[in-house]
Amino acid sequence: AAELVLAVDRIVKAMPGRQVGTVGRLLVEPGAPNVVPGRVRLTVELRDLRTATIETLWDQIRAELEQLARKHDTPATWERQHANVDPALSDPRVRELISEAAGALDLSYKHMPSGAGHDAQTLARICPMGMLFVPSVDGISHSPEEFTRPEDVENGANVLLQSVLRLDQA
Repeated sequence: AAELVLAVDRIVKAMPGRQVGTVGRLLVEPGAPNVVPGRVRLTVELRDLRTATIETLWDQIRAELEQLARKHDTPATWERQHANVDPALSDPRVRELISEAAGALDLSYKHMPSGAGHDAQTLARICPMGMLFVPSVDGISHSPEEFTRPEDVENGANVLLQSVLRLDQA
């Protein structure tokens, strides 16, 4: 399992692009400090804006898992739990309206690709979608240390409101 975690990192970073790979959970059984684990379950999440990139990475990681299983003479199984969750690109018109709303409020903005798996990923299958992010101090996100200044939250809410109003008129 430890070697596979390192392999995921190596494989994802070896390919040019913006893709990311995370091993976010390791369940080690029995989980006692003085017992050699008899079973480990881990999760691998891959994100990219292109399904083909994700599939290529999965193929490489699975091949690595099979090689490690042979090397260590241990059984290994593989299960894709979210095989049909394709990357979701934001709608160009929605992006444009968000930019217009930020500009009208004299706020700076930048277009950013996001591999985030928010509800927007599901919504994009049925309607135009866009996402709005507000800055966190020092860029820290998804952590207890994450903090967003109240004025940035207010600015984000105002951009969202103006974007929705513009969408309503579109």
